[in-house]
Amino acid sequence: MKNYSIVRIGNEYVVQAGETSILKVSSRRQAAKLVSDAADLLQQAPARSEAGVTPDPRVTPDPRAIPDPAEVS
Repeated sequence: MKNYSIVRIGNEYVVQAGETSILKVSSRRQAAKLVSDAADLLQQAPARSEAGVTPDPRVTPDPRAIPDPAEVS
C-alpha cells in the first residue's frame, strides 16, 4: 500500500498518495476516516481473476489509464 498523507490547503484537507492528490474534503476527521476505510477495503478485497470477467458495457474506459503490461504486445 502506498504512503498516504493528509495536507491542509486553505480550509480543505487533501488526501495524497505519495505526491499525487487524490481526494479533497472539508474536515481532517473525514479525510482520516476515508483513508482508514479504503485501507481496510484494500486488505479485504480478494485478487480479481481476469478469466471469465465480463466487462460492464455501461463503463467507458478512461483513455488516460495506463494499460496492463501483460496486455501490451
